[in-house]
Amino acid sequence: MESPKKPFLKWAGAKTQLVKKLRPLFPEGDYRFIEPFVGSGVVFLNTQYRSSLLSDSNQDIISLYSVLKRKPREFIQRCRELFIAENNFEEQFYKLRAEFNSCDNIERRASIFVYLNRHCFNGLCRYNQKGKFNTPFGRYEHVPFPKDKMEIFAEKLESAELQKADFRVVLSKAGDGDVVYCDPPYVPLTATASFTNYAAGGFSGEDQEDLRKLALEASERGAVVILSNHDTPVTRKLYRQAQVTEVMVSRTISCDGRNRNKVKEIIAVFGKSERSKFQLSL
Repeated sequence: MESPKKPFLKWAGAKTQLVKKLRPLFPEGDYRFIEPFVGSGVVFLNTQYRSSLLSDSNQDIISLYSVLKRKPREFIQRCRELFIAENNFEEQFYKLRAEFNSCDNIERRASIFVYLNRHCFNGLCRYNQKGKFNTPFGRYEHVPFPKDKMEIFAEKLESAELQKADFRVVLSKAGDGDVVYCDPPYVPLTATASFTNYAAGGFSGEDQEDLRKLALEASERGAVVILSNHDTPVTRKLYRQAQVTEVMVSRTISCDGRNRNKVKEIIAVFGKSERSKFQLSL
């Protein structure tokens, strides 16, 4: 199997490692691909379906992809202008972060968002309670501009519909002819761990239960729904009605971005396809 295509956005906990495990589970055929937590879009980037519906509760992500889809060449050039040596310093990073948090111009905000994502600590997308991006400077010696990756992503977006929406809205519309991949904020590995502040408001245990319920209902309407999460007693109980497989991935498990250990995750499949039936022993 070919190596996974990598996205131009770099989030902490990105799914690049999981792509090789996930791809055999996706059915082949004339399907629509739906991703309610699109994030970096790495799974979307590695699918080959006739059309896609990409959604996220994070307006900055959807705005960025919308601008890239509408004006790929112009937008890529605007982003390139921020990737200069003079901007790879702490003082300039915080100036641009402050501009981003007060910016109302969609295209300017989107270009700064690309810069922040590549220059911030560990690719972490984090907001405070006021909805302001607050990830600190990453202190990387060199930050290359992802021109080629952005061009590939822009081409892929041509057949995609983009929507800023809650996952409940998106999943309620999934049914026969749809393949859905859900990458929600993960259940904590320990009782004292907290959910990542991926978007203002967080992601609660009730949200996890709603996701499971809607995934099951979508599969009963004919969709194939695939979810990934930490392997914990909570998720084992949540996904007890799904076909489940275990995978080990390298993940940052502390505030130190260099502290990467193997952790166990699970992939749960709701619904049946001829391909996924035989691919769960990864």
